[in-house]
Amino acid sequence: MKANYKEMLSKYKSLIGLVILCIVITIINPRFLTVNNLRNVLTQVSVNATIAIGMTFVILTGGIDLSVGSILAISGAVAAFLMKSTGNVFISIIAALIIGACIGAINGIIISKGKLQAFIATLATMTIFRGVTYVFTNGIPISGLGKSFMVIGNKRFFGIPLPIIITLIAFSGAWYLLTQTKYGRYVYALGGNEDSARLSGINTTKIKSIVYVISGMMAALSGIIVTSRIGSAGPTAGSGYELDAIAAVVIGGTSLSGGEGSITGTIIGALVIGVLNNGLNLMNVNPFYQSIVKGAVILIAVLIDKKNKK
Repeated sequence: MKANYKEMLSKYKSLIGLVILCIVITIINPRFLTVNNLRNVLTQVSVNATIAIGMTFVILTGGIDLSVGSILAISGAVAAFLMKSTGNVFISIIAALIIGACIGAINGIIISKGKLQAFIATLATMTIFRGVTYVFTNGIPISGLGKSFMVIGNKRFFGIPLPIIITLIAFSGAWYLLTQTKYGRYVYALGGNEDSARLSGINTTKIKSIVYVISGMMAALSGIIVTSRIGSAGPTAGSGYELDAIAAVVIGGTSLSGGEGSITGTIIGALVIGVLNNGLNLMNVNPFYQSIVKGAVILIAVLIDKKNKK
C-alpha cells in the first residue's frame, strides 16, 4: 500500500505541485482565481508551452535545444517582413514554419551526422541565428503588420484566446505522435539506449534529426504567436525562452537523460512556471527575486529527477 502511494505521488508530483501552488497563491491573493487573470495566465503560458512541446521530443532522446529562442526571433522577423511585403497571412505563416524546420534540420544534421554534442551544436546555432536576426532586421523591430495578422495572437473564439487553441492543437498532435505511433516509440527507445536502438534496426540518425525539426517548428509557431500578440518582431524576441522551455519539460517529469517523460507532464510544467510568474507578479515581488525563485524551482526539479533515476 505504501509502495503504491509512493508510486502515485511520484507519477503525479507535477500536478500535485501545480494544485498546491494555485491554492497557496489564491490564499495570499484571491485575485488569482478571477476569470480574466486565469485567461491571461493561459495565454501567456501558451508561448512557452508550445516551445516546450518541441523541446520534449528533443530531451526524450537525451538531447537539448538551446537555439529555440533565436528560432523564435528569426521566424517572427521573417513572418513580419513578409506580412508587410505581401500582406498575405498564409505565406507569412508557412515561411516562418519552414524557417524553423530548416534551422531544426541543421541542428539535427550537425548533431546526428556530425556527432557533435547537442549542447555545443545548439549553443552555436543559437548565437548564429540571433546574429542573423539582428542583420535581417538591422536591429530595428518590424511593426505595422496589419489587423489580419494580429488576429492570430489576439482573437478569441467563444471567449478562448486563439493562442490557447493553437497550443491545444499542437499538444494533441504531439501527444498522438509520441503515444500512438511507431515514431514515438522510437523516440523513447533512442533516449533509453541509443546503441540498443541502433542495433535493433532503428534509424537513430533519422529519428534524432526529426526531433530537432519538430522543435524548430514549434519555436517558429511560438514566434508567430508572439509577433502577432505584440504587433512587431524585434531582434531580441525570445531571449531566455529556451530556459523556460527546458524548465517546463523537466518540471513536467521528463528526464534529462532521455527515455522518460510525457507531453502532458510538459504542459503541467509550463503551467507551473506560468502560475508561479503570475503569482509573484500579483504579490508585487521584485523581478530580481522572481528569477531566484524560478531558478530554485528548476534546481529542485532536476534534483528530484536525479533522485528518481537512482
